[in-house]
Amino acid sequence: MIIGIGVDLVYATRLQRWQAIPGLLERYFHPEELRTALSRGRGAALSLAARFAAKEALGKALGSGLSGLVLRDIMVAHQPQGAPELRLFGTARRALEQRGASRVHLSLTHEKDYALAMVVLEAQ
Repeated sequence: MIIGIGVDLVYATRLQRWQAIPGLLERYFHPEELRTALSRGRGAALSLAARFAAKEALGKALGSGLSGLVLRDIMVAHQPQGAPELRLFGTARRALEQRGASRVHLSLTHEKDYALAMVVLEAQ
């Protein structure tokens, strides 16, 4: 049964500006996902935008927004076949359990300067 849906859209230029502020990206991104996104060179801002949209979409699906969540506890990774997935730690894992969700579905897309994420929470 679906118990939460969240969608978010992020303008990549916002993340380009964040890249110029020392330490800001480290506040919002798990070290592993930050390494992955920054390895994309010129595509880093768009990759970061998609990841940030996923975090916002998760907050909406949880029904609480990002309140009480440490954003580094939410990591976008990719399955071996390439599909994106959310890996949750600490505050994010606890919020998911409190919501009663057992599965998290993530879809990402981007076009030109925009990245969009959709999260669906499912309970048994």
